[in-house]
Amino acid sequence: MSDFFKTKSQFYLPKGIIYLDGNSLGPLPKKTQDRIQHTINNEWGEMLVTGWNKARWMDQPNEVGDRIAKLIGATSKTVTVGDTLSIKVFQALASATNYQKNRKVLLTDSSNFPSDIYAAQGLVNMLQDDHQVKIVSTDDLIDNINENVAAVFFTEVDYKTGRRYDAKKIIKAAKQNGSLVILDLAHSAGAIDTNLTELEVDLAVGCTYKYLNGGPGSPAFIYVNPNLINSLDPCLSGWLGHENPFDFSLKYHPASGIDRMRVGTPPVIAIAALEASLDIWETVNINDVRKTSIQLTDQFIKGVEQKCPMLQLITPRLPENRGSQVSFSFEHGYAAMQACIELGVIGDFRAPDVMRFGFTPLFIDSQDVERAIETLAEIMSKDLWNDPKFQKRNKVT
Repeated sequence: MSDFFKTKSQFYLPKGIIYLDGNSLGPLPKKTQDRIQHTINNEWGEMLVTGWNKARWMDQPNEVGDRIAKLIGATSKTVTVGDTLSIKVFQALASATNYQKNRKVLLTDSSNFPSDIYAAQGLVNMLQDDHQVKIVSTDDLIDNINENVAAVFFTEVDYKTGRRYDAKKIIKAAKQNGSLVILDLAHSAGAIDTNLTELEVDLAVGCTYKYLNGGPGSPAFIYVNPNLINSLDPCLSGWLGHENPFDFSLKYHPASGIDRMRVGTPPVIAIAALEASLDIWETVNINDVRKTSIQLTDQFIKGVEQKCPMLQLITPRLPENRGSQVSFSFEHGYAAMQACIELGVIGDFRAPDVMRFGFTPLFIDSQDVERAIETLAEIMSKDLWNDPKFQKRNKVT
């Protein structure tokens, strides 16, 4: 059994704060600072440029990718880390479109994270040639998969509502029509028991700054099915995806395997921070994480609905249909969330009226959930959100 009392002690959590926003930015592992200092002083400082070999900086992206693979049900040598999530989304979309040369549609749903859709629209605008991004409602996604769809791309867990998609059903429909599937795991990795191998996903991408606690702006990862990878043109061709990057050939020849999905120079210090968090992850079982997450979210939903009837649950009530967050709609949701934050319960807000709360068993327990419920009940019963100081919008909500 996973020891979540122990994992909680391994995070820096400000005194008096209940942190329910790990679905947006994970908190700081206590060992991160030492790990970064080691990279800076002992590696960069002492080794200088020789650190690329001596400290294995050049191997970091794939080694860390293998560690993430264990959390998402992928086999070794199928995941690599580097660049940002937006870049990895674009790379996956471009690669899938190029692979499916005779298909012109990139299909997604209106609940997908807007940034993923922006990347697809940018790609289509560049390609022209009758390519299009088709956006449909989530429930209509399967009905719109046909022989002209190059790829279906969606976020396994809805960023706003916390709804967990029936990925297995969508993937089955895609395969029946010869379409590729690109899965965004931004709200899945470290939150739910995703198994890419069992699902037979073609490509997947995800970030590491949410549930994986890699820090603000930490590098993204990309997965490619091993049966597909060597047939896939990476399209976004960077020197580290070359089969022999230090030959400095003027002609691009993609590397074999997941290496071909590498693009730019590894962000060594940022990956070091991520490694510190993965040390914690390797002490727990993702199935235990999922089981405890369901218990915590059930507790929160029940308590809030009993004590805050003015809040409307928009997250699926059935555990199997949701990720590791709970969202409520409230007309004055932004102000109410600011009041929560001032009283020590940190969640976040998504327009137009959604209050989001994330639940990470590695550092959240049932006592934290109970205190969060009581705090939210106080804010609602006393209309504390109505204070003018909570009305002003910040740049980041």
